[in-house]
Amino acid sequence: MESRKNIIFDMNDKTEMKDSADNNTLNKAKGLLVDNIRQTLQEARKSIASSVNSTLVRAYWQVGKHIVEYEQGGAERAEYGKNVINSVSKQLVAEFGSGFTPTNLRYMRQFYLCFPIYHTLCDKLSWSHCRTLLKVQNSDTMKWYLSECVRENWSVRQLDRQINTLFYERMLASRDKESVKKEIQSTEPQVLAPREIIRDPYILDFLGIPQSEHFLESDLEQMLISKLQHFLLELGKGYSFVARQKRISFDDKHFYIDLVFYNYMARCFVLIDLKTDELTHQDLGQMQMYVNYYTR
Repeated sequence: MESRKNIIFDMNDKTEMKDSADNNTLNKAKGLLVDNIRQTLQEARKSIASSVNSTLVRAYWQVGKHIVEYEQGGAERAEYGKNVINSVSKQLVAEFGSGFTPTNLRYMRQFYLCFPIYHTLCDKLSWSHCRTLLKVQNSDTMKWYLSECVRENWSVRQLDRQINTLFYERMLASRDKESVKKEIQSTEPQVLAPREIIRDPYILDFLGIPQSEHFLESDLEQMLISKLQHFLLELGKGYSFVARQKRISFDDKHFYIDLVFYNYMARCFVLIDLKTDELTHQDLGQMQMYVNYYTR
């Protein structure tokens, strides 16, 4: 009897081991399936982001070309062209969004003048990269930064830092070039996620996507917006809601004011920047910059 029990237990153990092995095999197969799907989707995201970027950059180069060709249409046109950018900007902003400010149109013009024959490496960069490159005065140095940026996959912040710290000149002067090249990786993240690329304000304007709460949102801000009527009454008389996450841009940097109101009785804007952490000197400086923007 004891021997028979042992046989039964042994058979049960083997069955459990087989089931466990089958489950492990299925789990591995499922894990491999998920990995394959994840890789496919990640590559698709990168491809979409790259396609949007290259299309935008080529379009902005073409815009710059149109402006330059218009200016070269004769002395009379060249004289009038000094003001035409402001006029054209108003029409384009109304139709295509805030990516076509006079400042940005001048960058497009400069972009074409720097690359009258379109450089295919620019397809690998965002418009923010290209604007940053335009800071470089020397044409050969600019092309070197362009090639190096594409080869090393620098973010905009990395490229800006390299230009500001004279990376090119330091590379020429240094004997230990590898150490100079590696230092950037310790100061800035290299990989930019496709979702962050799509959040680029220039991309959103180019695609006609409103920069709403779906892209820039905080819980505190959402609660205030959902109770907007009550919040306005708490502020006092004469307040009207103007904007949420109002974007202002200086050179190639973008800032967002959480809430903007206007008081028609006092005839002034009221800016609100929400903070959940302790207030810092940097926060105060940033708010002063917002105030200066609205009072200029």
